[in-house]
Amino acid sequence: MTEPLLRIEDLRVDISTRDRTVHALDGVSLELAPGEALGIVGESGCGKTMTALSVLGLLPPGGEVTGGRIMFEGQDLAAASAPVLQDVRGNTIGMVFQDPLTSLNPTMTIGAQVAEPLLLHRDVSKKEAWARAEETLRLVGMPQPAERMKAYPHQLSGGMRQRVAIAMALVCEPKLLIADEPTTALDVTTQHQILELIDGLRERLGMAMILVTHDLGVIANRVDKVAVMYAGQVAEQSDVRGLFARPRHRYTEALFAALPERAADNETELHTIPGLPPSLTVRPTGCRFAPRCLFATDDCRTLEPFLEEDEAQGADHRFACFHPVPHETDAGTPDEVIAPAPIPTQPAPGDVLVELDTLVKEFPLKGGPFSRSKGTVSAVGGVSLSIRKGETFGMVGESGCGKTTLGRIVAGLEEPTAGSVRFGGRDRAELSRAERRAHRRDVQLMFQDSTAAMDPRMRVGEILREPLVIQGVGDKAEQEKLIGELLDAVGLPRGAVHRYPHEFSGGQRQRLGLARALTLSPDLVVADEPVSALDVSVQAQILNLMRELQRERGLTYLFISHDLAVVRYLADTVGVMYLGKLVEVGPAEQVYAHPLHPYTRGLLDTVNVPDPEAAAVGTPLTGETPSAAKPPSGCRFRTRCPVAQDVCATTEPPVSTPDSADHRVACHFPLAVPTPA
Repeated sequence: MTEPLLRIEDLRVDISTRDRTVHALDGVSLELAPGEALGIVGESGCGKTMTALSVLGLLPPGGEVTGGRIMFEGQDLAAASAPVLQDVRGNTIGMVFQDPLTSLNPTMTIGAQVAEPLLLHRDVSKKEAWARAEETLRLVGMPQPAERMKAYPHQLSGGMRQRVAIAMALVCEPKLLIADEPTTALDVTTQHQILELIDGLRERLGMAMILVTHDLGVIANRVDKVAVMYAGQVAEQSDVRGLFARPRHRYTEALFAALPERAADNETELHTIPGLPPSLTVRPTGCRFAPRCLFATDDCRTLEPFLEEDEAQGADHRFACFHPVPHETDAGTPDEVIAPAPIPTQPAPGDVLVELDTLVKEFPLKGGPFSRSKGTVSAVGGVSLSIRKGETFGMVGESGCGKTTLGRIVAGLEEPTAGSVRFGGRDRAELSRAERRAHRRDVQLMFQDSTAAMDPRMRVGEILREPLVIQGVGDKAEQEKLIGELLDAVGLPRGAVHRYPHEFSGGQRQRLGLARALTLSPDLVVADEPVSALDVSVQAQILNLMRELQRERGLTYLFISHDLAVVRYLADTVGVMYLGKLVEVGPAEQVYAHPLHPYTRGLLDTVNVPDPEAAAVGTPLTGETPSAAKPPSGCRFRTRCPVAQDVCATTEPPVSTPDSADHRVACHFPLAVPTPA
């Protein structure tokens, strides 16, 4: 047998603060062979990132390895000195962090940052390091690498910054790459490109990899084996096919049941895991998942389960559960599995609430604060659509396609350059100042980053009361009553009014963001990527809550997202945007089952399906999105379209309805692949 490249044995990590100690990892054991890819999954706070950081000795202040070993090439990194760890970091072990913007130095050029590991770990000149850095940027698919070497991080897009972070991790050709959520919050195209890039480099360089993520679709398609972590321990580990075909731990089953892909076709509610993971300031008694498990017994609450082999798969599949998920091969096991709940009937959408007519938004392009305009950026280029009362209109597309700008215009935070926004039959441009102020009650915005959207110096009660005071709604007693009812509606305790935003988890802050949006009882909520950074279990809670509140309050949603599975689950109607244009719109089931535009088909083909056995079909999107300052003539998608012809370059495609009257597409060739000219 091949000797493992990395062996983690009974790893225990404590983090000490002024008033408490958190037992972050409690007996983690993992192995990784040369060239192998290991995925680590679980909810936020379960120990995924802490395990990865422990390998490189990058624990947070107060963090300490209190037990176990981390054997890498025969050396115990847990007991290694600082100089030894310095020699390992970026040399034999590379790491890609979750947020490339915060992991890059804003005062250094891209070239200097990529060359830095070579100058530290290799006996090379600055010229040789610079040349190797440019070669590595070219290797990771960076367009015009020689020019990008002179740029600074803020001058690059999110996908490009992630490529720089990968180049920094790979420039010394390490034996192990640790990637911590490398594609979180990236659109499906950029995510696909980054993951394809990592796969190609792994094969080329013969690297092993640890991939930390909460995206089960990424795990299903990109790793060889998986470790499911919960509350600082490994709950289940298996090869990737065995885990998805035969999950055994009840926590793994619950994570799978929360996937939107599991509910989109059969119209069932997403399963939500009740409660929260334990705080780990005190080691729990019994099974750590028992307080949240639907099948826990007294034994689960008093005895601690240990990893045991699956009877069908042996040592390759181990789990720590007294009442594992039953399968057909299990003799005498009761048939107890998580049963999906049907979604309550939603009221039929009513009349048109919002109507956009040839909406245009252009931003001036300037070279500096004192220079003249150098043209315009076409953020929204003539969009027309309507949203009916009580429906969810899902808007999808890549980053930079104009989704957020369109949402801000609908919410009244941006004024259109041309075109009109009609709300309830009235043109918003014709409203008086007083009418506009009153109109702001009818449309509210739910932001992607709920933390940044709340004043950290204000308590929750003040945050929720502020819009009521501004709009003059009720006296203080009435306001307090309304705030209490809002907290009840979003599933938070009324005592939350006395706490600050930072005292809540990410999912709880997103619930507060939803409560803030509902304070003035709006007709329309513009939700801009409200679940993009949440793990699958918290995401399920927020999506189910949004549906429930829509049913109870008659809400209308404009739901903006790059997650196609989430939009498919939630939306009644879907609009697909590309470079400021609405290229396809129609009922969700029709758009997903029979996409008419090549861009829509490409997006769907690019999605990572949470099924390792699913065969790749179609043609994923490739290439870079053109600049919105100089969009292509004719059809804006033609530079990346696999079926483009001469007419696509000269004539903007008309809107047609080849499938049904409700399913519209702007494409010269919506149904058939044309014969190349």
